[in-house]
Amino acid sequence: MMLSWVAALLTGILSAHLAQRLCLPHFWKDALFLMRVIRYGARLEIYRRSSRVVTVVDRFVQQAQRIPDKAFLIYEGVAYTYGELEERSNRVARVFGDAVKEGDTVALLMSNEPDFLSVWFGFCKLGCAVAFLNTNIRSRSLLHCFRCCGAELLVVGADLLETLEDILPSLQEDGITVWCMTQESPRPGVHSLLDQMEEASQEPVAAERRSVRCLRSPTLYIFTSGTTGLPKAAVITHLQALKAAGGFWVYGATGSDVIYTPLPLYHSAASLVGIGGTIELGATCVLKKKFSASQFWHDCRKHNVTIFQYIGEMCRYLCNQPMAENEKDHRVLMGVGNGLRQDVWREFHRRFGDIRMCEIYGSTEGNLCFMNHIGKIGAVGRSNFFYKLIFKYDLVKYDLVREEPMRDHSGFCQHVQKGETGLLLSKICSQSPFFGYAGSKQLTEKKILRDVFVTGDAYFNTGDLMAEDEDDFICFRDRVGDTFRWKGENVATTEVTEILGLVDFIQEANVYGVQVPGIEGRAGMAAVIVRPECTFDGKKLFSHVLRELPSYARPLFIRLQESLEMTSTFKQQKFALVESGFDPCSISQPLFFLDCSEKSYVPLTSSVYDSIVSGQRKV
Repeated sequence: MMLSWVAALLTGILSAHLAQRLCLPHFWKDALFLMRVIRYGARLEIYRRSSRVVTVVDRFVQQAQRIPDKAFLIYEGVAYTYGELEERSNRVARVFGDAVKEGDTVALLMSNEPDFLSVWFGFCKLGCAVAFLNTNIRSRSLLHCFRCCGAELLVVGADLLETLEDILPSLQEDGITVWCMTQESPRPGVHSLLDQMEEASQEPVAAERRSVRCLRSPTLYIFTSGTTGLPKAAVITHLQALKAAGGFWVYGATGSDVIYTPLPLYHSAASLVGIGGTIELGATCVLKKKFSASQFWHDCRKHNVTIFQYIGEMCRYLCNQPMAENEKDHRVLMGVGNGLRQDVWREFHRRFGDIRMCEIYGSTEGNLCFMNHIGKIGAVGRSNFFYKLIFKYDLVKYDLVREEPMRDHSGFCQHVQKGETGLLLSKICSQSPFFGYAGSKQLTEKKILRDVFVTGDAYFNTGDLMAEDEDDFICFRDRVGDTFRWKGENVATTEVTEILGLVDFIQEANVYGVQVPGIEGRAGMAAVIVRPECTFDGKKLFSHVLRELPSYARPLFIRLQESLEMTSTFKQQKFALVESGFDPCSISQPLFFLDCSEKSYVPLTSSVYDSIVSGQRKV
């Protein structure tokens, strides 16, 4: 009797296990990941209820007291300990202790270097919010950034002082005090900071000056790197900074990890996820002044890197490097970032080993985050029943012609079916607030959709077209505005780009839509870089797109370029390409046209262009 009972129990357990493996293959990984998310979120909830917030800078001070001699930062071969950067940031706070007050905003224009952190933390210790300025913007855009975030003081790196040449008089007229990271004043009206720091005390200022009682108070302003228009100052609160700092920990990283950050610190991925995550773990960060594909693996081997950060096309650049014998000779276990395409993901694994690639989806200003903790190639995140209870998001039908969500007869948005592409919206509520942009209520309002499913509700419009499959994996399809319609069909540029990337002579491709006079929609066009050792083969490309793409998705025009224009965060720029169209008289680079009669991409001459525009040649 006892044996039969035990046998029945074991049979039941085995059956349940098999059923779980078949029906819920990711159950345990989902459960473990969700437990970590809930555990980290519980800490933030305690902060909220107790009105005593432990900020990212508070965590840094704690780690400096706990592990003062541990390397916090490695920069250009020199290690800087937690204790050293704590003391250096104290010096910054001492220099400006009487010049600023709690709630002031200070602007920071610096390249990647250790003193970026010293200045950032120093002002945070005085209760100031810090605006990170993009080091690539100039003139009018730079002046716009100062004015929209309300900064009254600027600290500029010694290597970037020349970028202020045109606007320095305007800054001084606006009453903005300029400090430079030099030993002596480089020019009239600009103060030197390094000499002041050397004379200042390294003793900490009173902790009360940085005390925060509300998670929703601003700590940073980070400017979004859009492809058009002036930069927008996203408001980063302590809540958002703390959430981002938990990213590495949630993925299972520990204090023994060495994290490689080649991304610009003015970007949220490097500052919030990278530096904030390093502090949360008590780990070490190898900071690179600027990303270099040729030096990447050398740096990783030299410093025993275990985790690296990536964004946009960075991994493609690594795959485009010449093959070497020791490509898999490294200790890298994990890559954390976003924007990794399927074709690059597979090639990256083939070349450099089975590194766990952890995609994080989210925008600087957004109120939603997805994380691909399973590691499924091509997915930006994963959801499940419990995740949806915590994070309220929806995918809704989107009209690409009118460029707005579709609404039913009652005026409400319509859900898409599983597997269908839709616009990703995230509900704005107490658990997922949206803080918008500094200096412009209008810009903030433009990102909010109201009366989405019921009267009075509000959702953050991500501007991203996504799909959720039957297994609850979230896949990125395209940005609104990048997807276009041709011959009554929707063309997703990311999918076409991946297909073109499979051609052996194509190194990089950027797909977009162009207007053809007299024809509705936009025709597909691709800007392409040909591999150095190869030549453009119109017949081979024609055969490839004919075989791999439906007729409406095949690029009609090809534009050869020596380099593709990118944002500072390695995202492809499309706006200028779209504006320039396909006229060979205004474009000096080689152009080609998909000619079905020749079964090849043929040179796009002025006569071919005229025949297309006049309607004599059908497209």
